[in-house]
Amino acid sequence: MNLTGLLSASGKAFLIALVLTPIIRDVFRSYNVVDRPGRRKVHAYPIPRVGGVPIMAAYCATLLSLRGAEDLFPAHWMQLILSGAVIIFLTGLIDDFMNLRATVKLMGQIVAGVVAFQNGIRIDTLAGFDLPVYAAMPLTVFWLLLSTNALNLIDGLDGLCSGMGFWATLTIMVASLMTGNYVLAYTAAPLAGALLGFLFFNFNPATVFLGDSGALLIGYLLGCFGILWNAHHATAAGMAVPLFGMTIPLADLSISIVRRTLKAQGIFSPDRGHTHHRLLDHGLSVRASAFTLYGAAMVGGGFGLLLLYLEMENRGPNAGALQVVVLIAAAACLVAGIRQLRYAEFEVAGQLLFNGEFRNVVAQKVRLRNLSAALDRAGSQDDWWRALSSAAREEDWIRLRWVSAQTPQAETTFSERAPSWCFTVEIGEDESLLVEGDSTGARGSSDLVAWSGVLSRSLERNRPRWVQPARS
Repeated sequence: MNLTGLLSASGKAFLIALVLTPIIRDVFRSYNVVDRPGRRKVHAYPIPRVGGVPIMAAYCATLLSLRGAEDLFPAHWMQLILSGAVIIFLTGLIDDFMNLRATVKLMGQIVAGVVAFQNGIRIDTLAGFDLPVYAAMPLTVFWLLLSTNALNLIDGLDGLCSGMGFWATLTIMVASLMTGNYVLAYTAAPLAGALLGFLFFNFNPATVFLGDSGALLIGYLLGCFGILWNAHHATAAGMAVPLFGMTIPLADLSISIVRRTLKAQGIFSPDRGHTHHRLLDHGLSVRASAFTLYGAAMVGGGFGLLLLYLEMENRGPNAGALQVVVLIAAAACLVAGIRQLRYAEFEVAGQLLFNGEFRNVVAQKVRLRNLSAALDRAGSQDDWWRALSSAAREEDWIRLRWVSAQTPQAETTFSERAPSWCFTVEIGEDESLLVEGDSTGARGSSDLVAWSGVLSRSLERNRPRWVQPARS
């Protein structure tokens, strides 16, 4: 293979993107096709968001010039790669102009995935097993949706998505050279060049953004590269290369889904909790945040290439053990990085699982259920009050008082400690229960809102039984 030709392809795409980007930026700025500042955005003034146009133009022009070159880039490859890419690009471009509904964008992505599958870009083997069509197509489309949206969601800082795409493309390209897959290397090289040329105008302070046309295109092409790579190198280490190449976008997507699930929030609902947002919240500048994530992407890609190298060069009995060590080291780095981001959702979940908080929550739920049962068994108002007082004593509260029409009906004091909080439960017209406690004596994990609900429902059910009908 002619390495000079590969560098020439990257350089050609680089120059086309470098020339076209400022021209297209200025044209669309004049038509006011811009991304305006907002609460979840870090830019302070409107910026054109059609960066996908020069990237797509540079990539297509370079591939067309390579068609049939050195018998390493067959003519049919254009249809294989670009037909689905054009669909995903147009979907994103229309969204940049018209702000499509999420369902419409998703349908465009699914159509692009199905087109890729029909063209032969498909996951038809998994862990050495051949997959039937009814399994291969959904799996292929799912992977393309995953990679496409992972890159799109991380497009939140100047130069971040394009930089992540560059490092992931470079990882695939180097892996292809290591294994002699020159067709894929030639396919990936123009994208790397185009992204590098675009970064000159997209890095902080950015004068042009990718927009959905660019972010969706990058993610889709990387997904296709991953499938084409695995078609020729379907070993365990080989399959890890595309995943490690996109470590940061995939990790950010996974973290977002887990976070939102833990908060009972829709997984597609926007928030300001992505990895780049956390870095900004920790005091890093936009540039420092981007460089930090660039470094993490390089480390992730390095782990993937190291796994591939160990598989290729180490055929002895220790080859598997070395790969396991690399995987453990990669996992440790990922966990350490997530811990540094200090997500409250994960810290709370960790406390629940490992610090005894889960047992406290279960114990509190049990106490609430036992209280509800005891109140329902009460045959009179006095029995009900005694059951309530017993539960308050178990919670280690200070005082419980029942007030009706401003007149105390009953009161029990459990401790002489000075109260630091007071909670009132309205249980009827001019009737309330007053609970006093402090933060040092009361038991943890007491859900006072749920506790008040138990009291209100119990009184509503029991009072008709306590009122005896008058005799005639």
